[in-house]
Amino acid sequence: MSVSNPTLITFVIYIAAMVLIGFMAYRSTNNLSDYILGGRSLGSVVTALSAGASDMSGWLLMGLPGAIYMSGLSESWIAIGLIVGAYLNWLFVAGRLRVQTEHNGDALTLPDYFSSRFEDKSGLLRIISAVVILVFFTIYCASGIVAGARLFESTFGMSYETALWAGAAATIAYTFVGGFLAVSWTDTVQATLMIFALLLTPIIVLLATGGIDTTFLAIEAQDPSNFDMLKNTTFIGVISLMGWGLGYFGQPHILARFMAADSVKSIANARRISMTWMILCLGGTVAVGFFGIAYFSAHPAVAMPVSENHERVFIELAKILFNPWVAGVLLSAILAAVMSTLSCQLLVCSSALTEDFYKTFLRKSASQVELVWVGRAMVLLVALIAIAMAANPENRVLGLVSYAWAGFGAAFGPVVLISVIWKDMTRNGALAGILVGAITVIVWKHFELLGLYEIIPGFIFASLAIYFVSKMGAPTAGMLQRFAAAEKDFRLNQ
Repeated sequence: MSVSNPTLITFVIYIAAMVLIGFMAYRSTNNLSDYILGGRSLGSVVTALSAGASDMSGWLLMGLPGAIYMSGLSESWIAIGLIVGAYLNWLFVAGRLRVQTEHNGDALTLPDYFSSRFEDKSGLLRIISAVVILVFFTIYCASGIVAGARLFESTFGMSYETALWAGAAATIAYTFVGGFLAVSWTDTVQATLMIFALLLTPIIVLLATGGIDTTFLAIEAQDPSNFDMLKNTTFIGVISLMGWGLGYFGQPHILARFMAADSVKSIANARRISMTWMILCLGGTVAVGFFGIAYFSAHPAVAMPVSENHERVFIELAKILFNPWVAGVLLSAILAAVMSTLSCQLLVCSSALTEDFYKTFLRKSASQVELVWVGRAMVLLVALIAIAMAANPENRVLGLVSYAWAGFGAAFGPVVLISVIWKDMTRNGALAGILVGAITVIVWKHFELLGLYEIIPGFIFASLAIYFVSKMGAPTAGMLQRFAAAEKDFRLNQ
C-alpha cells in the first residue's frame, strides 16, 4: 500500500472506535422505537451534532472545496442557501414535528406520521411515501459508498473493488448492531472531527502561504475574478444554488433527529449548537478551497493531483502540510462525513421497510425483538443493493445526489412544513403534495427547463397543490383535535 503507517493506523483506530460505539448502543436497544429513534432520548448536543453530521456528507470536504478551488467565491452561494434553509427548518419544523409525531400515534417514521396525522385508513399515503424514501435513499446510499471507496482507493492505493467493501463495512457494522443510538452517538464524534479538520486546515494553509494579505494577493494574481461572487453566474444560477436550502424540509434522515429529541425544550439549544457548527464548517470548507488556490499556485510541483481532480484539494493539503499522524486524523474527517450520512440513510431505509411494510402489512403481531432483527436484516439488504449499484464507479451515481435531494425536498418538504403549521391540511392535500412534488422534479429534470434547479418549481407546485386540494375538503374533528393539542404542547414547552 502506498501510504505511511501512521495514516493507516489512525484510520484503523477511528473505525474500531465507531464499531465499539455501535456495541455500546446495542445494550440500550430493546425495542423497535430504540432501534429506529433511540427511544426519543437524544439531548440537545447529540440532536444538534447528529443532525449536522448526517446532513454533511463527503461533499463537505471534497465536492465544495473543489468547486471553490476551480471557480472562486461564486460557488459559495450553495453554502449560503444551505445555512438559510437549515435555520428555517430548525425554527419552523423541528419542535413542531417532535410534538406532532408524538401526538399522532407516537409515529416512528415519516410515512407513519403522515398516515396518523391524516387518518389515512387506505394505507396509500404510507406506501407512496415509503416507496419515495426507498427509491431516492438507495441511490443516496450508493453515492456515499462510492465516495468512501474513492477515499480508500486514493489514500491506501487499494483497487476500487477492495476499497468499496472496506469503506462500507464499518458503517454497515455499527448501524446493523446499534441502530439509531449508534448512528447518533457516532455522528456526534464525527461532527467534532469534521469541525476540527475544517477549522485547523485553513489556518495552517494561511500560515504556509504567508498570511492573509499575501494569500489574497496570490489568489488575485491567479485570477482577479476569484473574488467575484457573481462570476459566470446568472440570476437563475444564483437562485438555483440558494434553492438547495429548500431541501432541508423534506430530508427524512435529518427530520428523524428532530423526532428523536428527548423534549421540545432541547430543540432551541440544539438549533443554536447546530447552526454554529454548520456555519463554522461551511466557512472552513470555503476557506480550504479558496486558500488552496494560493498554496498550489505557489507550489506547482505538488499541484498535479489537484489539477487532475480538484476534489482532492483538502486531501492533498492535509498530506502536504501536516505530519502523518495529524494528516491521518484530518483524512478520517472525510471518512466521518461519508459514514455519518451513509449510516443515517441505511437506517431510514431499514425503518421504512420494517415499520411501514413488514409491521403494517405482513406481521402486525410481530414482537419487538423480531422487529429489531428485521430492522437489522433490512440494513444489510439495502447496503448490499447500494454496494451493487456502486460497483461500477462510472455509473454517475454521484450525479444523482442533487436529484435525490430535490426529490425529497419537493415531495416531502411542503407536506412536512405545511402539516405542522396549518391545521386545515387534509389527507388528499398531502397525497397531492407528494405526487405533484415528485412528478415536477422528474419532468423538470428531464427537460432541464429554464436551467432552474428542479427543487424550486417542485416545492412551489407541491405547496400550491396541498393548499388547493385541502380547500376542496375538510379535516376531521380528530385531526383538528390532535393538531390543537400538539400545538398547545409545543407552545407550552418551547
